[in-house]
Amino acid sequence: MAKVHKPASRSAGRSKSASRSEHKPVKKKALPPPHPPQRGGVELVDPRVQAQLKLYDEALALFHQQKFAKAKQELERVLEGPSKELIDRARMHINIAEQRMKPTLEQNPRTADEHYQRGVAMMNIGRWDDARESLVKARKAAPKADHIHYALAALDCLTGEADSAMANLKVAIELRSENRFHARNDEDFAFLQEDPRFTELLYPEKEGYSG
Repeated sequence: MAKVHKPASRSAGRSKSASRSEHKPVKKKALPPPHPPQRGGVELVDPRVQAQLKLYDEALALFHQQKFAKAKQELERVLEGPSKELIDRARMHINIAEQRMKPTLEQNPRTADEHYQRGVAMMNIGRWDDARESLVKARKAAPKADHIHYALAALDCLTGEADSAMANLKVAIELRSENRFHARNDEDFAFLQEDPRFTELLYPEKEGYSG
């Protein structure tokens, strides 16, 4: 009697195919190349971009110190670099600096801030007497405003008045201690670098000075 051959079950077929798929090598997807390091959307791979960014940072520091003329000069150097993003940012700050340097409030400043802004604008274009007139008015209107005393101290240095510069800077630091650290790196105070009173005021931890 002939034997009847049973067809292979479907489950067996599936298990074989599954076992074959288990041994089939899996192709690994190639990972995309890592993004170049960035800062604020600016790629930093190109050393020229790094140099351009350094110039931009230095210009921005001057800008925030309201040294708009110096900031504008540095920002114009940024325009020569390769990064379009930095060029666009530099142009924006150049426009702001130019506006800030214009004595727009020269005709009739009223508030302490308007007198202060005019005084800084006058300093930036070298009109020392007009700058002092405006800053003194600003100080009279806002005697507790540390930034006004600080600006007067800087103006005193630019015009060679050491005693007045020390007095104004001391008040600015008493009103806001952070001004001590700003003055340490402020080029406007180079006139006082050799004055021991300046060292005592800015570095009390070295001299035991408690001003």
